[in-house]
Amino acid sequence: MKGSTLNTHLGNIYIDNEVIAQYAGSVAVECFGIVGMAGVSMKDGLVKLLKKESLTRGITVTLSQNKLVLDFHVIVAYGISIRTVADNLIENVKYKVEEFTGIEIAKINIYVDGVRVID
Repeated sequence: MKGSTLNTHLGNIYIDNEVIAQYAGSVAVECFGIVGMAGVSMKDGLVKLLKKESLTRGITVTLSQNKLVLDFHVIVAYGISIRTVADNLIENVKYKVEEFTGIEIAKINIYVDGVRVID
């Protein structure tokens, strides 16, 4: 079981990486321009849009030197600046995940795996 530990004066708090990924994924899909999280099939190399129940498959959480590193594989909306979407995603996720976990985020990497037209 992988996770992050916070040491407090009252004891230790352990947060599983799956919990952090689930929260970060729910924050990410609320961001403007994000259609959803992407899942890449290793077998055939196809990228598919993940359903809300499997958001964590598009996110990797690692702890490095007591700071979080988050990797997002996303699908963005067609016609919207990828730079703007990425900046918005980084700002929202960084603020909300740091508030939620109490652990500083060192880096957020965004991999745009696809573009979709939204109706």
